[in-house]
Amino acid sequence: MNPPAQKPPVLAVVGGGQLARMMAQSAVGLGLPLRLLAEGPDVSAAQVVPDALVGDYRDLDTLRKVTEDCAVVTFDHEHVPTEHLHALAADGVACRPGPEALVHAQDKAVMRARLAGLDVPCPRNAVVSDADEVADFAASAGGFPVVLKTTRGGYDGKGVWVVGSPQECAVPFATAAAAGVRVLAEEKVDFRRELSALVARSPSGQAAAYPVVESVQRNGVCHEVTAPAPDLAEELAVEAQQIALEVAGALDVTGILAVELFETTDGRVLVNELAMRPHNTGHWSMDGAVTGQFENHLRAVLDLPLGSPEARQPWTVMVNILGSDQADVGPLFDGYPHAFARDPRLKVHLYGKDVRPGRKVGHVTAYGDDLDDVRERARHAAAWFRGDLGQESE
Repeated sequence: MNPPAQKPPVLAVVGGGQLARMMAQSAVGLGLPLRLLAEGPDVSAAQVVPDALVGDYRDLDTLRKVTEDCAVVTFDHEHVPTEHLHALAADGVACRPGPEALVHAQDKAVMRARLAGLDVPCPRNAVVSDADEVADFAASAGGFPVVLKTTRGGYDGKGVWVVGSPQECAVPFATAAAAGVRVLAEEKVDFRRELSALVARSPSGQAAAYPVVESVQRNGVCHEVTAPAPDLAEELAVEAQQIALEVAGALDVTGILAVELFETTDGRVLVNELAMRPHNTGHWSMDGAVTGQFENHLRAVLDLPLGSPEARQPWTVMVNILGSDQADVGPLFDGYPHAFARDPRLKVHLYGKDVRPGRKVGHVTAYGDDLDDVRERARHAAAWFRGDLGQESE
């Protein structure tokens, strides 16, 4: 008599956004069941994950319910309270990444202090409590303007201000006080461009580093990613990957770690932010790498051997589709006939989200051996979906 078939482990995912939705795509291919904690019944990932619980990630009982009998819990976002993650870990739940690692992506002050201890290159920074301390910091960091950030809760440009004098500090401090968080001051870096170094790391310590990419931000939101970063000196590319691998190892990260960096005008790289989850700057890898970031994230958190992060083509360009503010733009689906007819090699990923101005509702990916051609194809398609082709295709 044959023994009963062993079912694959159930993986819990906290957060129902597009990152969880794209994790689900990879989970289908791997035959992995997901259990989702979603913010609402119709959010992006809840549309495609049958085993979905609607609840508040800030409630410990809800977190315990969604992780019951699951092998591992991982995250669509980094906002689960740190104390709840410690409670889950004490219950025996494998949190990946764990709370000791994730706090460095949750709290910018904790992250800066830890990176300083590792001698990782960062902008000059200090936690400040009032405008006078901002002025003192500015004097030590080359003067105004300086960047102020809330230590917790900011993303996509939210919770970040560039201030030119102490008189401009009122809003940042009021915002931080209302949220019960601190303010971090950083020097305003003179940078050539922004880069991202993405790595996957498993609990057993295996790691895989993706090519370093260039990212272009608009209004604090990732707009376009080019893989690999064009004209990046080999020594800087290697340094960026080494930084990401060192941070992942020192912080005991499991899953995907994205290290966002500045390439300075004087030829250095400085760490800007950390994200411990699949990241917008890694979306290119879904179609452009041998193993995309979402599959490698799932492999990593389940401690499976990692897949190759190598690029399939010399160039891959990903452009986000942001919601338009034009009233006459039709449903996103209406963009398919033109986009696919014009470019049969184009890849489009829509997130099932209501369209609002500036909201990430999907992305397009093009790849090939001619960077100018690949960029034009990706930009044209994203602009077509957005409804502002004339502006974006210039």
